[in-house]
Amino acid sequence: MSRKIRYFQDQITKSGRTAAYRPLRDKDIGVDELEAKLTDLEAELLEINANTDKLQRTHSELTEFQLVLHKAGAFFSSVRNAANTVQQRADIENGSSIGEAIDRPLLQEQEMQTEPSKQARLGFITGVIPKIKAASFERILFRATRGNMFLKQASIEDAVVDPATGEKIEKTVFVIFFSGERAKTKISKICDAFGANCYPFPEESSRQGHMKTEVDNRLLDLQHTLDAGINHRDNVLNSIGNNLDQWTVMVRREKAVYHTLNMLSIDVTRKCLVAEGWCPVSAKPKIQDALQRAAFVSNSQVNTIFQVLHTKESPPSYFETNKFTNAFQEIVEAYGVGRYQEANPGCFTIITFPFLFAVMFGDWGHGICLLLGALYLVLNEKKLGSKKLGDIMEMAYGGRYVILLMAIFSIYTGFIYNEFFSVPFGFFGGSAYRCPDSQYSIESCPMATTSGMEKWSYEPYAFGVDPIWHGSRSELPFTNSLKMKMSILLGIAQMNLGILLSYFNARYFRSALDVWYQFIPQLLFLNALFGYLSFLIVLKWCQGSKPDLYHVMIYMFLSPTEDLGENQLFMGQTFVQIVLLLVALVAVPWMLFPKPLILRKRHVQKMQGRAYGMLRESDTESTDLEIDGEHDEEEFEFGEVLVHQMIHTIEFVLGAVSNTASYLRLWALSLAHAQLSAVFYDRVLMFAWGYTNPIIRLIGLIVFASVTFGVLLLMETLSAFLHALRLHWVEFQNKFYLGDGYKFQPFSFRTLSEEDDL
Repeated sequence: MSRKIRYFQDQITKSGRTAAYRPLRDKDIGVDELEAKLTDLEAELLEINANTDKLQRTHSELTEFQLVLHKAGAFFSSVRNAANTVQQRADIENGSSIGEAIDRPLLQEQEMQTEPSKQARLGFITGVIPKIKAASFERILFRATRGNMFLKQASIEDAVVDPATGEKIEKTVFVIFFSGERAKTKISKICDAFGANCYPFPEESSRQGHMKTEVDNRLLDLQHTLDAGINHRDNVLNSIGNNLDQWTVMVRREKAVYHTLNMLSIDVTRKCLVAEGWCPVSAKPKIQDALQRAAFVSNSQVNTIFQVLHTKESPPSYFETNKFTNAFQEIVEAYGVGRYQEANPGCFTIITFPFLFAVMFGDWGHGICLLLGALYLVLNEKKLGSKKLGDIMEMAYGGRYVILLMAIFSIYTGFIYNEFFSVPFGFFGGSAYRCPDSQYSIESCPMATTSGMEKWSYEPYAFGVDPIWHGSRSELPFTNSLKMKMSILLGIAQMNLGILLSYFNARYFRSALDVWYQFIPQLLFLNALFGYLSFLIVLKWCQGSKPDLYHVMIYMFLSPTEDLGENQLFMGQTFVQIVLLLVALVAVPWMLFPKPLILRKRHVQKMQGRAYGMLRESDTESTDLEIDGEHDEEEFEFGEVLVHQMIHTIEFVLGAVSNTASYLRLWALSLAHAQLSAVFYDRVLMFAWGYTNPIIRLIGLIVFASVTFGVLLLMETLSAFLHALRLHWVEFQNKFYLGDGYKFQPFSFRTLSEEDDL
């Protein structure tokens, strides 16, 4: 039935139609009746197509025959007229009259005396050949007959339908003159090899006219028959198209039901089917109610038994999502499906993912553009959801709420950066700086890009970056320092969150080893080094001092006891750094050795207790089998465990450095976005606005809008999205998320897709 429906779909597509959507109703046709109806419709459609193809082939052949009669007839007529003209000129030159010319024999006396068997008679073959093969066709004919032939060709102006393939191709009418049966045989074989269609052509003019009339009449009759057949096929396809989607859904559901039934096992003794599967705990009452209703509707004398099984297999992971949270959960599961009951990072991703995107994309003008696009997708989600969208549009529609939050957070960070298409606005009060020369305002101060502005108020700008920094001499060093340090703070905070979630995983699964020998040393190592760096950044901001943090962190490792001098931020800093360095050094073997050794000790103790149990119960065969099975399940290799722990430790230690550096991409992409936006604004829009010609201004505005949309709203959005994706997958989730589970895929008619028809 599925094959027949695909055949109908192909026929409808070839005819240029679309299947009309019709919702499925319970009172519609049943599956058995549908099978019989599909069989009848397929047989009818096959017969119609076969007859149509046959008639179309005949029509194409007659069309070619008609062209041969026209082109070859014109050739013969022109040659005959030319011969008569030449003869008349010769007679006039010889002084003979027309009457004498008529009475003159056609053959000379010596020719008439030749034996009839030795008299040569020319034959000819007419037909059509594809134009692309005409040159090679003529060359092969010349070689095969050694030049003993004459070929005349005439191109057909319009492409004609080839009877063999049914495709329109350009063809040429040919006439070949030859002498002898052997030449005729060779030429016929060459015509067959080149796919030439040969047609009979009479020599007499009267027969040619009669044949033309006959072919025209046959073509007219065939065209009427073809039109009637095509109309009948269109009516059949229309009736099929009105119900095709409904039939497709019915067959797809029936196939899914039988596919699921094939996974059930048969209990021969009890003559029943046994199904084992997974279901959410909250769905147990619904399943039992559905089974009872099914037994009542089917008038079954035996009720279905629903029994909960206890197994050691790991259950699938299932998170109940809605249209808002589904896209964020898909982002997480693209990295890997979470292990059963481990912490789900999707809850945090709802906020952290769009926020980290916005840190790299901070511009509230661009954020508003993104917001408009997201609102269009959200407000029209019902209409768009019922359509078949393209690949890119389908992806954007599926992540419409992700784009919405990305746009909202971009507007927020844009206000913090104070950038609207790279233009600052003073919405939140006055600036804390002023022009040294009181004659000038802040906007027109000529010293802004030379000696700089002077600070006159100790109250900072109320929200975000002071707009006075824009266009000043120190704008780039200031924003670079701000965004770089902010990136480190955000990265350390998110990595600490990941380590904290590993504690909740270990606590939930009651793994004290992971708490004491993984969570605690990892937390100490990360914060002893990079947590301390974050503390220094915040302290430097609060104090307003100018120590070199690069120098502090480098010499913390190279010369931990050296006096910091002017780079000291607080009393006792050298002692604190030595303690933190020792804590970081101790944390490495703390992560590496205790856990494998404790696991080995537990395994030895368990094996000793099992050996005593085997001595006491060696007479029971079943107990031996059970113990052997448990022994196979709990094999322990100390070397493998130690190597695994070593890899995990090295990965974390090196990752603490590389992951912290990886968060600097927040600074780099934010800087790149701001500079690109400034270049487009200054070098395109403002450059065009410097002219008074409105046409130049309009062109500049169009170019500015185009590059803003193409580069900043498309390419930069995709770039920031991918970088935020990497920060969540690698830097955040690898601290606690194993991602080695498998997804719960319940049987549902809603999840069936076109791929299930294959």
